[in-house]
Amino acid sequence: MAASDLPPGLHVFERGWLSANNILFTGGDETLLVDSGYCTHAPQTLALVESVLGPRPLDILINTHLHSDHCGGNAALQARYLDLRTFIPPGHAQQVADWDPVALTYLPTGQLCPQFGFTRALQPGRSVLFGTEMWEVHAAPGHDPHSLIFFEPRRRVLISADALWENGFGVVFPELEGADAFSEVAATLDLIERLNPKTLIPGHGRVFAYAPQVLERARQRLDSFVSNPSRHAHHAAKVLLKFKLLETQRQDFDAFAQWAIETPYFMQIKGKFFADVPAHAWIEQLSAELVAAGVAQRDGSWIANV
Repeated sequence: MAASDLPPGLHVFERGWLSANNILFTGGDETLLVDSGYCTHAPQTLALVESVLGPRPLDILINTHLHSDHCGGNAALQARYLDLRTFIPPGHAQQVADWDPVALTYLPTGQLCPQFGFTRALQPGRSVLFGTEMWEVHAAPGHDPHSLIFFEPRRRVLISADALWENGFGVVFPELEGADAFSEVAATLDLIERLNPKTLIPGHGRVFAYAPQVLERARQRLDSFVSNPSRHAHHAAKVLLKFKLLETQRQDFDAFAQWAIETPYFMQIKGKFFADVPAHAWIEQLSAELVAAGVAQRDGSWIANV
């Protein structure tokens, strides 16, 4: 992607899948970071930000949504930059203020997220200065009911979070909880098509040039989930296991399986979609599929990330 496709002073830190990408703006009077990654990667997040800012402070932190891989570094950044102003989507603002890790999904998913505060909620339908350009704030429900995406209309750059990747989109978590969220994914894809971006900065993966084929792939994937919701649930369960492996890297398999059994969200998926399969056998099957896909490895009594 040519540097000219992005606004001046915009730096994209492409992270591994445990942490969302971080987007740093340095071109204006105030510095601004979109998303902060997972908490176990917080030292690397701080190092990346400081490598660009040097002695300048980070002034503003914005979260596209409040999944742990997008806001897990908030607390570390707030501790490092004491005057940092933090803007979050409005949907869970009260839960952050009260710090309810159950409502925020951190405890149910067995994921980590140190407590952080926020300055205000960022409302869709307005424009906000990121660096030297005004960016439109759009609601993008589906993957997360309160997710935001940001669009810079002059260069047609879209920060798409997990609403659209180069090859798909994030797990549609509300659908697993009984909400009709596949329709929200479709509406968000329609919104992106109307925005007609030129360049996408996704929540995970490389910056890429938009083309109609990107939306076509996403819609085909969505159609496959709509026609077979258990396929989506099966995919979601593997994503949760892979996320845990990304965090631990290597773990005794029995401890790994016990973590899954003790994780409410994981077992909620099983109870709703795969109730007839014994828990340990289901985890064995999912793990074997991760190994077959080349993203995990079994070594005796251990399972490891690849």
